[in-house]
Amino acid sequence: MANKQLTIEELEAKAKGIRRLIIQMLAKSGSGHPGGSLSAADLITALYFNVLRFNPRDPRWPDRDRFHMSKGHCCPLWYAVLAQTGYFPEEKLFTLRQLGSILQGHPDRKTPGVESASGSLGQGLSIALGMSLAARIDKKDYRVYVLLGDGEIQEGNIWEAAMASGHFGCSNICAILDANGCQIDGRCEDIMGLEPLAAKWQAFGWHVLEINGHDMRQILAAYEQAKTIKDKPTIIIARTVKGKGVSFMEGVVGFHGRAPTQEEAQRALKELE
Repeated sequence: MANKQLTIEELEAKAKGIRRLIIQMLAKSGSGHPGGSLSAADLITALYFNVLRFNPRDPRWPDRDRFHMSKGHCCPLWYAVLAQTGYFPEEKLFTLRQLGSILQGHPDRKTPGVESASGSLGQGLSIALGMSLAARIDKKDYRVYVLLGDGEIQEGNIWEAAMASGHFGCSNICAILDANGCQIDGRCEDIMGLEPLAAKWQAFGWHVLEINGHDMRQILAAYEQAKTIKDKPTIIIARTVKGKGVSFMEGVVGFHGRAPTQEEAQRALKELE
């Protein structure tokens, strides 16, 4: 299904609405991960509304592009986008983390639009690699997008998959690194330094793009450039702010995995008006 192309202003408005839904969902559930959900909101909004080929009326359409959220704890973002694009009614969002809900604390395939379960970090790039190679075997032209966290790429599995993806020239893979600089235990640079990120991915045979992950023009341009690369996978290193859009959450490690209180939610929603 071809997407209607939204303007920059429309995408920015969509992303703000997605952020509002994330806050509301987490406040209702009393549990979840706001920081990384908010930091990646612009990236995933642009992807679903202007880039990805999909059909919510036929979630298993064989020619759909694939998206996998490797940092599965940020699924409130994904669920909000899936609801907004028609995979299920928006009111379902407020059953997040409830017993029997289709929206669990980490994604699984009971949720329409979810390709594969995630939660245990470090596995998503390997899943994307499998999807990429399946497309080659099946002679399909779909693309595979995968969202990674910067704390997540401290996992060894990531680099095995990065090496294999480069070796096999998987040009239909576009990895998106939400480089917000924080992980659950603190700043990434203090836990295990990641830089020089671009040089590392280039050494593994990847085409590397570095962008401001909150600038819609840069985000869309990076997705378009990734489509033109025909001999290697692409990674978009998106420099973002943990908790983006809510002043008292921005850059605060404590909001990695703590849902806002009702009072905090009201403050956050006021800022996101």
